[in-house]
Amino acid sequence: MKKLALHWKILLGMAIGVIAGLFMTLVDGGMQLVQDWIKPFGKIFINSLKLIAIPLILAALIKGVSDLKDISKLSKMGTRTIIIYVMTTIIAVSIGLILVNTIGPGKTISEQTRNEMVENYSGSTQKYQETAIKQKESGPLQALEDLVPSNIFEAATSNRNMLQVIFFAVFFGIGLIMIPEENGETVKKFFDGFNEIILKMVDLIMLAAPYGVFALLASLVVESPSVDLFKALGWYAITVVLGLVVMIIIYIIIVTLYTKKKPSFFINGISPAQLLAFSTSSSAATLPVTMERVTEHLGVEEEVASFVLPIGATINMDGTSLYQAVAAVFIAQAFGMDLSLGTQLGIIATATLASIGSAAVPGAGMVMLVGVLGYAGIPEAGLALIFAVDRPLDMCRTTVNVTGDAMVSMLVANSVGKLGNPAIKNWDDNND
Repeated sequence: MKKLALHWKILLGMAIGVIAGLFMTLVDGGMQLVQDWIKPFGKIFINSLKLIAIPLILAALIKGVSDLKDISKLSKMGTRTIIIYVMTTIIAVSIGLILVNTIGPGKTISEQTRNEMVENYSGSTQKYQETAIKQKESGPLQALEDLVPSNIFEAATSNRNMLQVIFFAVFFGIGLIMIPEENGETVKKFFDGFNEIILKMVDLIMLAAPYGVFALLASLVVESPSVDLFKALGWYAITVVLGLVVMIIIYIIIVTLYTKKKPSFFINGISPAQLLAFSTSSSAATLPVTMERVTEHLGVEEEVASFVLPIGATINMDGTSLYQAVAAVFIAQAFGMDLSLGTQLGIIATATLASIGSAAVPGAGMVMLVGVLGYAGIPEAGLALIFAVDRPLDMCRTTVNVTGDAMVSMLVANSVGKLGNPAIKNWDDNND
């Protein structure tokens, strides 16, 4: 009997996790049992992925930049990467605004339901408001200042400092290019070997992926708020998910038109990373798998993937930006506010800029949303309205973020002649 491929194992783990979670909600003490004995394994799985995120970026980016052997190639690749990322983000926000204005999900929220949700979740929004206030009080060039770390070892202690690590890795790689090749040969060989070790660690961690997503989904189900609140926010969730589906369709069309690859080729190649992104809600945690799938299964050469994908994990947040647009207008509708066209165009700019440099970790979208709400003059207490369904939607939008990263890596690779056929290797079968 042929063994199941990785993505089918992950899907099976997700399904069993949901079923187990639903069953445990019917058992006395079931929620506590899941939290004590199942949820920790999900956290261990996420932590193991986060563990190698920073080392992976350092090794992959330094290797990728140094492999270019020419700073002009780096400039060309970097310019194209940033332009495509910004364009897809603008498209995502625009789609979100069109859908939320057409469907009008906020108009279905009753006064009684709104008051109930604000009462239940207002305390949970406080931490996001405090973080957003700190960001608002910073100067106009604070983001640029934060880009350059004063201590790389301190910056590397947190995945939230990923842009700083990327800056150091690119800077280090440029330095490696500019010195005589024989002088940097030992350093380059070290990072080449270091990169291979990290990728092998990814292989080992992914053996536990089906069990990790089982634990994550089971704990999510037992900790979910009441069904009544989900029903009240159903149209909002449908609007967000519909927009995210449209984005994935756009990705597929772009890949088909510009790389001449079949839609099935793209989806089959990236699906395990999509499923992992859905389970973890973290682009950073999924990055090791995204890089493996893009290089081994989508044909993107490693020097391109190792440059484009780490940057995408921090600045390319198409799913998150779309969600912000929908959430902002939804909250305004729920409070009876009518946003002008100018304000909504401003939301496009604000959401696009806010997505650049945001932490590629769960919950970062909430902090970014506070800034968008503040720009549009929408009450920040409205965060409480969407808190009940934010976690499952976070899972969906992270999936789109990761898919967008893969799409852009293929476009950039194709534009510089670095997109070929996948390596002759069946990762799924080799690790079954």
